[in-house]
Parts: sequence; structure tokens; C-alpha cells
Amino acid sequence: MKKLSRNAMIGYPAGIITGITYGLNPLFGMPLMNAGASVESILFFRYGFAVLLLGAFLCLRKESFCVSMKQAGILLVLGVLYTFSSIFLFEAYKYIASGLATTLIFLYPVLVALIMLFLKVIPSWQVWLSIFVTFAGVLIMTQGDASGAVNPIGVLLSLGSATVYAFFIVIINRSKAISSISNSLLTFYALLVGAVIFMGQIMFSDGSITDGIEGGMAWMNLIGLALLPTIVSTATLAISTRNIGATKASVLGVFEPITAILVGTLVFGEALTTNVVIGILLSIAAIVFMIVTTKR
Repeated sequence: MKKLSRNAMIGYPAGIITGITYGLNPLFGMPLMNAGASVESILFFRYGFAVLLLGAFLCLRKESFCVSMKQAGILLVLGVLYTFSSIFLFEAYKYIASGLATTLIFLYPVLVALIMLFLKVIPSWQVWLSIFVTFAGVLIMTQGDASGAVNPIGVLLSLGSATVYAFFIVIINRSKAISSISNSLLTFYALLVGAVIFMGQIMFSDGSITDGIEGGMAWMNLIGLALLPTIVSTATLAISTRNIGATKASVLGVFEPITAILVGTLVFGEALTTNVVIGILLSIAAIVFMIVTTKR
């Protein structure tokens, strides 16, 4: 029996942790929304806590926060994209099951391939097949069945979140100006931009920043959002990618929708229709096939 390398023993568990922790978004976010907290307040505290923790981490590492004006401009755009990806996802929770909404985010590799098409990078037949099967899966999900219909607004918001995140990924991979910036520093600035945007939204709204956020459990949920789906998932993704490569790390992202579906069904009692199950399985299979066969 072949012995696992040290990189594999580190990279595979890290990749699994990445998918599981990101899939926990509904576990911490849904109770806050059900209690009446606004999306902007939830995300402000999530991003704010994460910025403080990441900032402390960067200071301990004695990493410089300095960036050039050109880098600052790109980081600003990335921060806006990252922010809207979160907004669309949490807004989608209002219309469709949290497990389904989070699963649709997993479509971003296919959307990246479509964006690259406009950049003159022609997809292979494997990618085209995956795109066709994925969107067939999405169409099946949105049809509903005897168990109930799926609200198209929620689906569109989730796809909007995945699309914005796809642009985020493309810019990170294509921009040479920010190639020297570490993952931690890039995430720090992306979250900082988001925290500022959400603070601006709150200042111009009628409600209080803490509306719906009452009691120790609410604050624990906010800290949980900042730690697990934000900081831990980002850190373990970097660890996994560096140890086993981007292809295998991406495949392990399949634990994200699986976790989100389990949380939605077991914790929140969300119903899973037959069409949603079939659509999810088709989409996940298509994306894993694309990543494995194209080695990208």
C-alpha cells in the first residue's frame, strides 16, 4: 500500500475543512436573519470581526500592509465583488432553502470558464459538457415538484453571488499587479472594503446596527461567521492548494454544498424536493468532472 506523503496528509484534510466550514454559512447566518437582524448588520459584524482577527494575525507575522496605488485600485474592486457575493447569498436565504442557495455558489468554476471564453480562452469539450450538464441541473432545480416550487428570485440571487465570485477569482488569477500580495493580506483588504460598505449602508438606513442581534447566542453566531466560513475556510484553502494543488483542492470543495444541505435539512428542517436533489447531484458531478478532466 502506497504511503501518503506529508503534503497529502496536510492538504487533503485542509481541503475537506475548507468545504465544510464554508458550508456552515447558513448555520450561523439563518438564526440571525430569523431573529430580525438585517443582512448589512450581519455582514458588517462578520467582516469587522474577521478584519480585526486577520489584522492581528498579520501584525504578529510582521507583514507589511503597504500596497501601491495600482494594487489598491484592484483590491478595491475585489473587495466590492467579494462584498456583493455575500450580499446576494444572504439575500437568497430569504427566498429559497439555505442548502440550495449555498449549493448554487458551487457553480462558480463553470462561470469562471464562461468568463474566460470572453477573454479568448476557448474551453475544451469537457468544459462545454460540464457547462451544459450544470445548467441542465439548475433548470431541474428551479422547476420544483409536488413537494413545492423553488422561488426563481432566490435562484437568481444565488447565481448572482456565484457570478460575482467567479469574477473575483478571474481577477485574482489574471492580475499580475497583485500577484505578490499574500492570500492573508488580499483577504484582509477585501473584507475591510466590505466592512466599510456595510457600515455606510447601516448609516443611511432607518434601523439600528444591533437590531435583531440580542443575547450571547447572537454574538456567538457572528463570531462563528467570522471565524469558520471566513477566516478558517480561507486559510485552509490556501494550505490545501499549496500542498495538493488547485485541482484536488477544488474537487474537495464538494463538501461545501453537502454540508450546507445537511445543515438546512437537519438543523432548519428545510424540505428537499426530488427535483432539487437530482439537480444538485447533476451539477456537482459536472463540476467535479470538469475539474478532474481538465486538470485546472
